[in-house]
Parts: sequence; structure tokens; C-alpha cells
Amino acid sequence: MIGGIFSFHNSLEQTTPQFTSGPQKPKCKSLSLREFQNAQTMVFAIDEINNRTDILPKVNLGYKIYDSCGSVEMAIRASLSLVNGYTEKLSCSRPETVQAIIAETSSTPTIAISSTVGPLHIPMISHFATCACLSDRKKHPSFFRTIPSDYYQSRALAKLVSHFGWTWVGALCSDNDYGNNGMNTFISAAKEEGVCVEYSEAFLRNGPKQNILRIIGIIKSSTSKVIIAFVSYSDMEVLLTEMALQNVTGLQWIGSESWISDMNIATVEWQHILRGSMGFAIPKAKINGLGEFLTKLYPSYDTDLYKELWEAIFECKLSTTENAKLKDMCKGNESLSKVQNQYTDISELQIANNVYKAVYAIAHSLDKSYNCSISGSEQEGFAVCTNTTNNPQHWQVLSELKKIHFSTTTSEEVYFDENGDPTARYDLLNWQQGTTGKIVFVKVGFYDASLQAHLQLSFNNMSITWANNTHQVPVSICSESCPTGTRKTVQKGKPICCYDCIPCGEGEISNMTDSVTCTKCPAELWSNDEKDKCILKLIEFLAFEEILGLILVLFSLLGVCITTGIAVVFYTHKDTPIVRANNSELSFLLLFSLTLCFFCSLTFIGRPSEWSCMLRHTAFGITFVLCISCVLGKTIVVLMAFRATLPGSNVMKWFGPPQQRLSVLFFTLIQVIICALWLILSPPFPDKNMNYYKEKIILECNFGSAVGFWAVLGYVGFLAILCFVLAFLGRKLPDNFNEAKFITFSMLIFCAVWITFIPGYVSSPGKFTVAVEIFAILASSFGLLFCIFLPKCYIIILRPEKNTKKQIMHKETNK
Repeated sequence: MIGGIFSFHNSLEQTTPQFTSGPQKPKCKSLSLREFQNAQTMVFAIDEINNRTDILPKVNLGYKIYDSCGSVEMAIRASLSLVNGYTEKLSCSRPETVQAIIAETSSTPTIAISSTVGPLHIPMISHFATCACLSDRKKHPSFFRTIPSDYYQSRALAKLVSHFGWTWVGALCSDNDYGNNGMNTFISAAKEEGVCVEYSEAFLRNGPKQNILRIIGIIKSSTSKVIIAFVSYSDMEVLLTEMALQNVTGLQWIGSESWISDMNIATVEWQHILRGSMGFAIPKAKINGLGEFLTKLYPSYDTDLYKELWEAIFECKLSTTENAKLKDMCKGNESLSKVQNQYTDISELQIANNVYKAVYAIAHSLDKSYNCSISGSEQEGFAVCTNTTNNPQHWQVLSELKKIHFSTTTSEEVYFDENGDPTARYDLLNWQQGTTGKIVFVKVGFYDASLQAHLQLSFNNMSITWANNTHQVPVSICSESCPTGTRKTVQKGKPICCYDCIPCGEGEISNMTDSVTCTKCPAELWSNDEKDKCILKLIEFLAFEEILGLILVLFSLLGVCITTGIAVVFYTHKDTPIVRANNSELSFLLLFSLTLCFFCSLTFIGRPSEWSCMLRHTAFGITFVLCISCVLGKTIVVLMAFRATLPGSNVMKWFGPPQQRLSVLFFTLIQVIICALWLILSPPFPDKNMNYYKEKIILECNFGSAVGFWAVLGYVGFLAILCFVLAFLGRKLPDNFNEAKFITFSMLIFCAVWITFIPGYVSSPGKFTVAVEIFAILASSFGLLFCIFLPKCYIIILRPEKNTKKQIMHKETNK
């Protein structure tokens, strides 16, 4: 015996007890043709199995079916009746407890029934209870179902919403176990997919109307354009009725399997609201022979329920002694094969097929419990059972039910996982307007939870119709996508889908839309103006091609030309008194060293290389020491020359030409040694300075050893100060042409330039650091050149009459 519990009626008639008699039997109302079809499918499957010889031979299956009237209380009462073998007549024999129960259409009464029969180890299979909570084996140890759990449907809906880029959605659910559990799972899965729920509301069809009106107000004021409706079909009708009155349209509905394929919902009355709806439904199925079986029902069956069905379908009254004279009496020639309704319609057999598979699952479990097997005549399909003396125990049927794996007549595999759930497979349906103006369910995709994650959701090439009967995918987002070059920052107090777009900082990029963070560019790269890719930083160095470099080159060459010109003038007039009186050998050496100083400045211009870095500072140090050594030699000669004029003085023999050459060589050699040590121990090298400018790379010469650099510069400064002091001491010597005075001026300019060079060098950025150094070299070189040689050239060229020994030796008269 197999038990069945179906909601033939949607609700109970509410009666007020009068307390004048005992409790009356509850009366049900609102006959459900679809549930009647499901129950008849169970009967059809049992008859089909009883007529087969390959399953349960010589064992007849019977059934007891109860109406729960959409009530939890009635469902529990029916389950207890099935367990206790309830009968109207008193019997002293052992009650016939059913071997298994097929129930129920909704999750809440199914949970109640499972909690009742679970501790008794009575197997229970549901054909339409999808609540994920029923997969808990601790609470529901004997529960199975032939419809997938809402856990998979909720995740499928989340993938669907994410696929179309809807990150801002509303959510509605039935305020029961089916709706609340399904919506909780959806919200969790939606978060994983990056989808935010603007609002989540629950309601029931028999709840207060104010709640429905409140929810519709929320929908109208919301900014999301997509609604996920995890609602049972009966609750959906109540909501849609009120929405039609308030003309709430233009929303994209995504439905659960409870209503997305229900023809009662897809009526002309609500077409303008639900056209373009989409959702997952149980795949269609075909059951051979079911259509003929359904139409063989006659009101002569000794059951009030069949009579009620007949009267509801044909809208007439069956003849009885009480209503024999009524005008709307049934004529007796009505035929179910000539009507089209939910009961006779076999085009949508998703739920009926689940009932069919449930009956066969129980039959196969009983087959194993009776030890039935095919023997001898396998080709003819006959089987024998070795244990038919006693009915199997419930725990035996339950144990076999966990292990079954068979194929139906339509080659559909049936088996259960460790939680009693089947493999989740759904058709993705889209509500489109047919040629007749009615809504048709078009399969536009498929979901299979047994596949890999990226293959689970697939679409075919069918064109999808969206809300407002358009073919453009609706947009439902809280904030516009952040373009490349920006990052998302969450708005305070709002979900993560509501954000502002903040431009990436300097040196950062984002090359994807809706980037959460900006990526910092590598050290040698910098962000472009759009902040969407890293580009090479600008390389900065003092180049020959730029204006500043050209100006400095021109001044360097000008210095070389002037120095060469002065050298030519001096060489031409080398025998004149003024040239001979001013130590012509040191003068030519000084001019040569100044030429090297001007050329030295050119080594600072151009892209730094390993050789140029080592050359520029060492050449600068050595040439300037050579230059200052010559000036120092000339100063000492001037001072000693006047001391040599004193009676008895022979000091000039210590400062003759050989001694002057040795002094210049000695002073220069010291600088050469310093530079050699610097180059050996820690030489300068080309370096990329990325600290001063973030967006530029400064190519410069790293000193290698700062001690070496400042030692070279300090030695030059020491000689310059020494020369200045000595020249200052001899500035008032009574000579008509006092060279010490001009050397004093030149050293004063030299020292001033290099003292101001230090703060300018330290504070100048990038290539201007090199420019300051070149300027100091040129300025000090020009100072020496002009102060020492221009007065002589003036006399040689413009005042040759003073270029005589008499004028040179003439002493100024004291005034």
C-alpha cells in the first residue's frame, strides 16, 4: 500500500463553532485541477506497475490518497491516518500501514509530514516541495524528492542575474518555509556573484491587505528594475491582482519554478505586467498513456471528489434526489476528451512526471525488498520474487530507496544523492507573446548543476523578450560602471553595489571597468593621463639638443674661442715687455688650462654614461687645480719679485721657472692622486633618480663616494682661497701694472661663484643641477680669463705706447 497526500483544494472553509454539537468534519474549497491531475498520475503509475511483469510480479500495489486542503493541520492528520491504517470500520486486525508516502505540493506541509513519519522510518517522497531545509538528514532522515532542492534553483537564479549584469535587484517571497528558505539561499548566492538586493519582502495570500499595499509601494519607489519572485503560484495571484489595479508595469520579473510555468498565472489579465518574465522550470516530460487515462474518469465513481471535479469542469450539477429539478443539470454525454483545462492538459507534465517517478522509485525499492529478480526468461521480461510471505519493513524500503538507480520509460535516470535530492536540471523559460496573443513559454536556456561551474548555465540561440516586450536587455544597477582609470568606493551606509567612481592617484592605473583598486605602476613606469595604462616615465637629462644645453655649449665654445684669441695675441706679442714681465710661460699654461676648463663643461652635457660620469668630475677637478696652480704661481712670483728688490735678497733664485713648473706640477699631482683614489675606491656612475620627480626619471651621475667629490671640490677651494689671500696681500704693491690686483679680483669672483654654487647645486632639481654646475665652471673660468688677461690685451692692442719697459717699470707717484 502506497499513501498519497495532495492539496485537492486550496483552502478550508472558515466556520465559527457554535458549541451545540461535536466538531464537524472540515470542509474544503477551491478545487485545484492541477493537483487532481497529479493524484491521477499516481493512480496511473500504480496501475501501470501492476500490469507489468518485470517489476513486483505477483505483488499488487494499492493506494490511499488524502486531501490536505492546503492546510498543515489536515496534512498531519492525513499522514497519521496513513501511518495508523485508519479505516471507517472498526477492525481487530493489524492496521495496514502504508509502505511509503508521496506528499506534498508545498514545502511547509511537507516539513510537517516528514517530521511526523521520519522517526518511524517511513519513506516519504515529495514531488514539489523544494525547500532546501528538507535536505537536512538529521531532521528529515526518511525524506526524498523528485524535484531539485531550492538550494540549486537559488544559485541558478543568482547566476542568471549576474549573467545579465543586474547587480541591483528587488526580492519577493512567500512568507513560508518555501519562500523564506529559498530567498535566504538566493541572497547568499547573490552576494557571491556580486549582486545586491535593494529590498526583500515576504507575504502570504491570506495575510493583511495592508502588507500587500506596503510591498507594492516599495516596488514603485525602488530604483531596481528586476524583481526576483520566490513566490508560490497561489500567493502570486494575490500580488498580481493588486499590481494590476495600480498599473505597476515595466519591471523585469525573474520567477521560481512554482509559478514561472503556471498557465493560470499567464493569463490575459496580467500579461502587461509579466510579459518578458524569465525563470527556471522543471524540464518538460512525456508520459505515454496518461492522457487517455485522465479522460477515462466518470462521475459514476463512488467518490465525492470525482463528482466535484466533474461538476467543476462542466459547470453543471450531477443528478441527485435533492437537485433533480435544477436547470443546470449535467446531461450525461459530457466527455473529458473534448475539454482543454489544467486537468486534461498533458503538454506541461513537469510536476506530474515527478509524481510518476516517485511511484516508480517506491516500486523499485519494494522490488529489491521482495528480492525480486529476472530469472530464466530475461528476453520476455518475467521476474520472480523470493520473499512475498510478509510485507517488507519500512526500514528495508528506506534502505533500498537510498540505493536505487533506474531509467524511466522515457530514458530519464532516477536516483537520489546522500541528502535524498535528485540531480538539479532546469529549463530556462521566457514568457513571450504567441501569434494568438496568448503567453507562450519559450525555452531559451538550460541549467545543469552536475556540470562544471562555468558550464552549468547555458543559452540557446532563441531571441529573448524582455519587459515592455522589448529585445533590449534591461539595466538594473545602483551605480553606473566605473570606467578605466577609476576605482570604486562604497557609498556610506549602502550596499557594495552602490558606489562612487574615484580617479586613480598619480602613478596608479585601473585597466578594467568597475575596478575595486588601482594598481601602482612599476618604478620605471608612470600612469598616462587617462590612468588606464602604465607608460615609460619621461627621461630627463641636460641634452645638447635643448635650448639650455645649446646656450651652455655656445658659452663654452665662446670661452674656448676667446681664450684661443688671447693666446694668439700673447704669442704674437711674446717679445713685448708686458708679456715678458708677466711670466709668459705661466700665462700660456694658464690659458691652456682655461681652455680645458671650458671644454670640461661640455662633458656635463648629454646622456650620462659610465665614462662620462668618471670623466666630468675628475677632469673638472684636475683642470681647475691646474688653472689655480698657475694663478698661484704668478701670485707668488709677483710677491717674491718685490721682496727680491730689497738689498741683499736672493729669494728669486728659489722662484725661477723650474721652481714654478715644479709647484704647478706638485699642486696638480695632489689633485690627480685624490681623483685616482676616488675612481679606484668608489667611482661615479650613471644613476636613475626616481625620488625627486614621481613622473620623471632623472638621469644623473651618482658621486659614488660623496667624500671623494667634496675632497676634489675642497682642494680646489683651498688653493683658490690661498691664492686669493696671497694676491690680496700684494694688491698695493707700487707697480705701474700690478698683476696681483687683477688676480685678487679674479679670485674674488672665483670664490664668490663657488660659494653660491653650493646652495644652488643642492636646491636645483633634475637637469638644472647639472646646469648650475656648468654655470659655475663657466662663470669662474670667464672671471679668471677676463680679470687676468683682458687688461693686458687692452694695452697690447689698444695702448701699445704703454707696452714699453719704461712704462712697465715706472712707479706711481704717491699722492
